[in-house]
Amino acid sequence: MIGSSLSARFAVVWVKWRSSFVLALRSLWLHKLRSMLSVLGIIIGTAAVIALMAFGKGSMEDALEDIRRQGTTNVIVSSVKPVEESATNKRSWVVYYGLTWDDFARCQQIETVVGSVPMRIFPQEIRRTDKVSQARLVATTEDYARINHFDMAVGRFLVDGEDQVDEGDDQRFRNVIVLGSRVAEELFPFEEVVGKTVVMNKEQYVVVGVVRERTPRGTTSAATAQEDYNKDVYIPIKTAKVRYGERVIIRQGGSRTAEAVEMHQITLTVADIDQVRGTGELVRSILERTHSKKDWEVSVPLDRLEEAERARNRYMGLLAMIAGISLVVGGIGIMNIMLATVTERTREIGIRRALGAKRRDIIMQFLIEAVVQTTIGGLLGIGVGFVTMYTVPFLASIISNARFPTQLEPWSIVISLIASVTVGVGFGLYPAYRASRLDPIEALRYN
Repeated sequence: MIGSSLSARFAVVWVKWRSSFVLALRSLWLHKLRSMLSVLGIIIGTAAVIALMAFGKGSMEDALEDIRRQGTTNVIVSSVKPVEESATNKRSWVVYYGLTWDDFARCQQIETVVGSVPMRIFPQEIRRTDKVSQARLVATTEDYARINHFDMAVGRFLVDGEDQVDEGDDQRFRNVIVLGSRVAEELFPFEEVVGKTVVMNKEQYVVVGVVRERTPRGTTSAATAQEDYNKDVYIPIKTAKVRYGERVIIRQGGSRTAEAVEMHQITLTVADIDQVRGTGELVRSILERTHSKKDWEVSVPLDRLEEAERARNRYMGLLAMIAGISLVVGGIGIMNIMLATVTERTREIGIRRALGAKRRDIIMQFLIEAVVQTTIGGLLGIGVGFVTMYTVPFLASIISNARFPTQLEPWSIVISLIASVTVGVGFGLYPAYRASRLDPIEALRYN
C-alpha cells in the first residue's frame, strides 16, 4: 500500500515536471530571438570562463616550465658585474670580477652537491664562408645538456671522456662546436651540418651536433638578459680557456672594455630537494668569506617555482572572478527578460490559476524556463569557448607570428556549466515568485 502510494506521487510529480519542461521549451521556441538575446550574456560568460582559464593556464604553465628547466634540485651561482664607480684616471679599463675556479672547487666539496656544471658565457661572431651569425658562446661540459634537458636534432653534444676509452673533447682541448638550431639555419641553410667547419675568433671548429629548436627561457641572472638556446653555440670549457684565456675584450661604440672573468655561472645539483635551500645558504656563506665585493649571485629555482605557482593561483582566481562577472551580468539579463515575460503572460497565468494550478506550479514553470535558457546558453558557451581557445592562437600565429599557449582546464567546463544553471535558478526565482503572487481574478481581467 505504501509503495503504491509513493509510486503514484512520483508519477504525479514526474508528469508536472515534464509538462512544465515542455511548456518552457514551447514558450522559448515561440520567442526565439528574444530567448537568444536573453541567453547571450550567459554564452559570453561561459565562453569567457573557459577561454580565459585556458589562456591563463597555458601562459602560466609556460612560465613555470621555464623555471622547471633550471631544475628544482639545482642551485645556480652567477657572476654579477659590480656597479661601476665614477670614472677616475686611476681606474683600469679591465674589470675583474666574478666566480673563479677556486669557487668551483669549493662548491664541489659541499656534501649535498652531487653534480656541478661550470660555464663561461659571452657573445661571439660565427662565420661560415660568406655567412655570419651573431651568437652566444657557452663554454661548458657534457653535463650542461643533461641539466637543461637538451634533445639533439643531429649529431651529439660535447663529451668529457671521463667514462670513455677516448679522453674526450674537454680533456684533449678539441676545437669542436655544437650549434643552436637558429645558428645552424643561418650558417648552413641547405647543407648537412655535422662534420663541417666554422670560424670563430680566427680558429676553425668542427661541428659535431645541432640542438633541437627550443623556446627561449626568458630573463636570467647570467651574463645575458635572455637565454635563447637557439642562438647558442657550445664548446668545451677547457678549449675556451686555452683559446680565449681569462680576459674577454668587448668593443662597443668605438670604446674598448675588457672583462676578466674566469667563470660566468656554476650550476650545482643537490641530492635531495629538501636540501636545496640549505645548500644555497652554504654557498652564499662561502662566497661571502672569499669575495671582497658582491660580484656574485645565488639563485634557487625552487624558490622561484613556488613563488610563480602562488602567483599562478592568484592569477587564475582573478581570471575566474572576471569571467564570473560576465555570468552575473548575463543572469541580470535573464531576470530582466523574465520580469517582462511575467507581465506579458499575466492572462495566461490567470487562466492556469483558475484551472487549479497552485502557486508552486507557477513558480516551477517560470523557474524551469530560466534554467532551460541558462543551460542552453551554458552549452553554447562551452562550444564558443572551445572555438575561441583554438582559433585565437592559430590566427595570431598566422597574422603576427605571436605565440598564445593554451591549456584546457577540465574543471572550468564543469564550473561554468554549474554556474550558468545556478545563475538561472538565482535570477529566475524572483520573476517566478512575482508570477505566483498574481491574483487570479485580476490576472484574468488583464488585457
